[in-house]
Amino acid sequence: MMSALIKSFGYAWKGIAVAIREQRNLRIHLSITLLVIAAGFYFHITTFEWCILLLCIGLVTGLEMINSSIENLVDLVTREHKPLAGKVKDIAAGAVLMVSVISVIIGLIIFLPYISTLG
Repeated sequence: MMSALIKSFGYAWKGIAVAIREQRNLRIHLSITLLVIAAGFYFHITTFEWCILLLCIGLVTGLEMINSSIENLVDLVTREHKPLAGKVKDIAAGAVLMVSVISVIIGLIIFLPYISTLG
């Protein structure tokens, strides 16, 4: 039982590694994540602000991985150009964009007051 649990975590880590290696957009999101985390430490943001930022980071990166999974699944099912396949991919990508834009807005709401005190 414990062996199966350990294996499942291994598969999950393998999936994360594959996604990072193969998905440029995920690497971009992770680079921005490092900047946001550094800014959080620099500005000594509150625990609540950390929770909000970490939730945004988790949503964006998790959704990017789901988007990549959907794209791979669609490619597995069909390589020929099909409007419905394109629609599925576009909707998944749109979901990532939507969460990313909202996360940027949240980041601005959190960080702009700190940045304004620098000058």
